[in-house]
Amino acid sequence: MFGAPWICRRCINTYLKPGRRRLLRFSSTKNNASFSPALLARARNMAIEHERLSTESSDTFDAKIAKRIGELKGVAEALREWESARKTQDELQKLLSDPTTEAELREFAIEDLAVTGEELDTLSRKLSTALTPKHPFDDMPCLIEIRPGAGGGEAALFAGDLLRMYKSYCSRKNMRSSVLKYETADGDANASGESPLAEAVLEVDSPGAYGKLRSEAGVHRVQRVPATESKGRTHTSAVGVLVLPSLPTSSSDGQEIWEADLNDPNSDYYVNSTDVRTDVMRARGAGGQHVNTTDSAIRLTHIPTNTVVSMQDTRSQHKNRERAWQLLRSKLAQARREAREEEVVKLRRGVIGVAKMGRGDKIRTYNWGQQRVTDHRSGVSVHNLDDVMEGGDDLDKIIDSVKTWFGDREIEGMLAEEEAASTSK
Repeated sequence: MFGAPWICRRCINTYLKPGRRRLLRFSSTKNNASFSPALLARARNMAIEHERLSTESSDTFDAKIAKRIGELKGVAEALREWESARKTQDELQKLLSDPTTEAELREFAIEDLAVTGEELDTLSRKLSTALTPKHPFDDMPCLIEIRPGAGGGEAALFAGDLLRMYKSYCSRKNMRSSVLKYETADGDANASGESPLAEAVLEVDSPGAYGKLRSEAGVHRVQRVPATESKGRTHTSAVGVLVLPSLPTSSSDGQEIWEADLNDPNSDYYVNSTDVRTDVMRARGAGGQHVNTTDSAIRLTHIPTNTVVSMQDTRSQHKNRERAWQLLRSKLAQARREAREEEVVKLRRGVIGVAKMGRGDKIRTYNWGQQRVTDHRSGVSVHNLDDVMEGGDDLDKIIDSVKTWFGDREIEGMLAEEEAASTSK
């Protein structure tokens, strides 16, 4: 007897409905599930970590573990969908490679293989996006700094146009915005828009604003005929846009540290007690009946940063402990602020400064004559300039394309790191 060939469930369901014939799309049976082995290994390790942490936290709650589980969830789900589609593709290929498969069933398998290949391509992009590391400032509000560059008065006028564009965009996206600084070329500090803009700072006070708008940082080039041009010649000018995270103050009201700040993990003054080693010792120094006789001195060591403070000013161990904790919190808060400021400095250095800003160092071009806006990073062009300048849907399209471009560069960076690591082994 001849053994019956293995048939996948999808093909059986379709085969049992002879009246339902779909348009056959011929496709190569080549494996479309190509995905970097290095990234796939990283995704599987993250999925294993997600499962382990989920099991460990089933009985107890820990804020750090819960946050990590949330970060890993997207990768675990994307990997599960990708592996399911990959398994379906392998089953279909086995069916097609079996010479005993009937002709009609083979047609359905070829069609389903094409659909599965397209699905795998989509899931591969989804998995790559999930693996892309999140920027540490993505969830923060932001500040948009706009300065005219090369082009004289026309650059100053276009800087004002960009300011209005971002204000309209924020209004349409329901993001709170306000002008923190507006200086004209005449030295006025008002936003009337009558004089050419010299510098403006727009605060977007909505969570996630930095992650949405950080791709706007760079040189924006404009090509148009200025209103003052009598001969109708097109001028090229440039405007610099800088996007910075709006860093919150270290305490709740910016003046006094409340108890809520000490217990809030997002506060500069929060210190996890499990990260601090406490040593009790006898006070040292000259004179005093309590010196070298009682264990009143306190030394605190913050293990993650190796920050050490000690206190023995009073005879009371309780008061010394309280003062030591106050000093430790202040030191750690200062270090965190300095680290954030250094990160902002790196962001500033990563964007072309106004002094070096020229027409050629552009990230985007606004061409009035062609009604075209082109982003030179993602390569996307839209021919609806008026909608872009009004902060409309076409501006969204450009911003999203650059975000995808950033993600691709992150993936390339991870691949390079994996290749370098494997080469060094």
